[in-house]
Amino acid sequence: MMDQSSSNAPIFEPKPGPAGWISVWVKAISRPSEQTFIEITESPDATSKTAFIWVFIASTLSALVSGLLGALLAVAGFERQMPGLGQFMRGGAPRAVAGTGFIGAICGAPVAGLVSVLFFAIGVAIVQWVAKLFKGAGTFDKLAYAYASITVPITLISMFLTPLGAIPYVGICTGLLSVGIGLYALFLQIAATKAVNRFGWGAAAGSVFLPLFVVFMICFCVAVALGMVLGPAIGNVFRQINQGLAP
Repeated sequence: MMDQSSSNAPIFEPKPGPAGWISVWVKAISRPSEQTFIEITESPDATSKTAFIWVFIASTLSALVSGLLGALLAVAGFERQMPGLGQFMRGGAPRAVAGTGFIGAICGAPVAGLVSVLFFAIGVAIVQWVAKLFKGAGTFDKLAYAYASITVPITLISMFLTPLGAIPYVGICTGLLSVGIGLYALFLQIAATKAVNRFGWGAAAGSVFLPLFVVFMICFCVAVALGMVLGPAIGNVFRQINQGLAP
């Protein structure tokens, strides 16, 4: 009965090449289920090469749009997150600020895209390596493709939210929305890991959260070590400042 019902289920067959990319992205974020990612990763296009192209395009476009919007908002006077910019703007150089922001966005966007691809590949490789420890049956190619189908639309949505954080009150709403989107993306990644590796929810969650926990612990230990090493020096600096301010 299970085989018969599954054979009668509609098979997701996106158009080959760029023509079918959007349909994959929409399906990944609009139908949050394990079956969705099983269908997506069974496509002949489910390769890491396609995933890297997606991530590069989305990250480059996101950096470009966010940078341009940020420059426009700065020119409009929303410099809350850019200390000193308000005084510079009032000094009569709005065109210089806008020009610098535009040039930085255009030149930096491809670099941001390449860096995003690098960290994306490393992150997927680590998750899949941990999944193998949990007896996962997936591959790097399929997991990268599934993760990219989640990352790309989330990135494209977020690129409009980030610059709006500079606007008072609006930034609070966009911040809360970004948190919700991030949690939803995390759930999709767990579902994708489960689908690709054909194991349970516990193993899927462990594959995703264990690397995050390790990275957090490493950063925490580094911060503690730096605090122990630099703490006395920083304390001496503050004491000297206080002595200099004392009457």
